[in-house]
Amino acid sequence: MATFSYFLLFAILALASWQAIASDPSPLQDFCVADNSSRVLVNGFVCKDPKDVKAEDFFLAAKLDMPRDTKTNKVGSNVTLINVMRIPGLNTLGISLARIDYAPLGENPPHTHPRATEILAVLEGTLYVGFVTSNPDNKLLLKVLSEGDVFVFPEGLIHFQFNPNPYKPAVAIAALSSQNPGAITSANAVFGSKPAISDDVLAKAFQMEKKMVDWLQAQFWADNQN
Repeated sequence: MATFSYFLLFAILALASWQAIASDPSPLQDFCVADNSSRVLVNGFVCKDPKDVKAEDFFLAAKLDMPRDTKTNKVGSNVTLINVMRIPGLNTLGISLARIDYAPLGENPPHTHPRATEILAVLEGTLYVGFVTSNPDNKLLLKVLSEGDVFVFPEGLIHFQFNPNPYKPAVAIAALSSQNPGAITSANAVFGSKPAISDDVLAKAFQMEKKMVDWLQAQFWADNQN
């Protein structure tokens, strides 16, 4: 519990220090609690009347100290994201938080956050992590992380985490520089899009036979985000 509390404090402090460089616009007032009942469409959420704001708008009993189920999908991980949809008070503040549980040999598969940089701290176990730089180099930067280690994934770049231990689970907590960082899982987006991308397009792009593309598109691409 003490270890978890230490890293949770670390994540909160890291988030606070990112306000000057967050990808979301800087707030022009103390807060802008999201009014989820409003039908007005804006970039973010309409502000609730400050007179109606309560402490509960900034609170969530998230139970981030509790293990999550990693057996609900084939990749063996579970991402518990705490963003503006769960805490309305995060609106315009440019921050969010996630707990990530990994089964033995589980992974958070290659994905990107289109609106956020991520800083990840390992709470339990070991993680093999990395990200790939943009074209034309596509350089892969890798690191094996132990408990207490921290790693940064730059905004928009494809990255992943893998638990190499076949016997023990792993846990990490991540801070992200957006109230709504978004996630695009590479395999899900390419082979699980709705409607499906033409197999002619994917066969050409991946230099593989169309029957292999068809097989990949027929798989169930599960989401590990909760």
